[in-house]
Amino acid sequence: MTNFYVDADIRKAKTLNTEFYISPAIFNVSKERIFAKSWHFITHSENLQSHNCYPFTLLPSFIDEPLLLTKYAEDDFYCLSNVCTHRGNLVITEACKTTNLRCKYHGRIFQLDGKFKSMPEFKEVENFPTPSDDLYQLPVYRFGNLLFTSLHNMMDPALFFSDMHQRLHWIPFTEFKWQQQLSKEYFVDAHWALYCENYLEGFHIPFVHSGLNAVIDYSEYTTEIFPYSNLQLGIAKEDEDCFDLPTTSPDYGKRIAAYYFWVFPNMMFNFYPWGLSLNIVQPIAINKTKVSFYTYIWKEEKYNRGAGSDLDKVEMEDEEIVQQVQKGVQSRFYTHGRYSATREQGTHHFHRLIAEFMN
Repeated sequence: MTNFYVDADIRKAKTLNTEFYISPAIFNVSKERIFAKSWHFITHSENLQSHNCYPFTLLPSFIDEPLLLTKYAEDDFYCLSNVCTHRGNLVITEACKTTNLRCKYHGRIFQLDGKFKSMPEFKEVENFPTPSDDLYQLPVYRFGNLLFTSLHNMMDPALFFSDMHQRLHWIPFTEFKWQQQLSKEYFVDAHWALYCENYLEGFHIPFVHSGLNAVIDYSEYTTEIFPYSNLQLGIAKEDEDCFDLPTTSPDYGKRIAAYYFWVFPNMMFNFYPWGLSLNIVQPIAINKTKVSFYTYIWKEEKYNRGAGSDLDKVEMEDEEIVQQVQKGVQSRFYTHGRYSATREQGTHHFHRLIAEFMN
């Protein structure tokens, strides 16, 4: 398999070898080396207000892992394997409210934390039950009302989320309310990483997004790098909507139109004065990606103004470009590009992380 290398010095570095985007074998390897080790969005806690069991599949058609989120108390969540430890049946198939988890195949019962409770016709079985009869428990990380998990729990969630939390400590995230009618899904005919790369640089904004370019000051657009995340700061032009920042914010005095936080490998937290557009990039095939836009409103009177307005138009513009790049990277005449040292720090950082995880 190709050994991926991206020089730490952006002035010398070349972009990822195109094998990463066109090799089916490398695409499959990335499931375990990148996604299984990282943190992923499950849902928002409001989804468990009327029931306490929420079955879901982690990255359908890619990782395709059946999992289950349970709510034991007001702020006590468990993420479990949704596969019965008896014969592999799915334990819960629909969201519900229950006191125990009961498999419909042979009646094995588990507690809401996944601990084995009982099983009919098993009195004669020796050395039973053991810990392997419990449902496998995964970690849960909570950010405001948003819930996340990791398959292998190999990396501390603070490495991924703490920089965003510290920078925006003054925002009352628990006040953000999910708006289903404003949330959307898009399907892009391109590799998932190409979609992320496009997001990670504002270099293309003047050329691709005329509407967005009209409300932010491109000359003041900056990127900040953290271990497993990065931030793009969008500065508002005069008379355009911006955050009312408290004096405790490190950005106090700036006209911030948007905080674009990206968390490796596939999560985009777009904070606007009105709230949050959370974009989750989900690989489906080597040249097919699903992008889910989850809309959370904080200040409804500010919605659809400034940098956070007409997001559907911006998405269509991005998709057109990314789908053209998908065709271009398959060319026999292209294997690497170079980075703008002043405008593509985010994409360079992303490629460095991919190389780190893949190697």
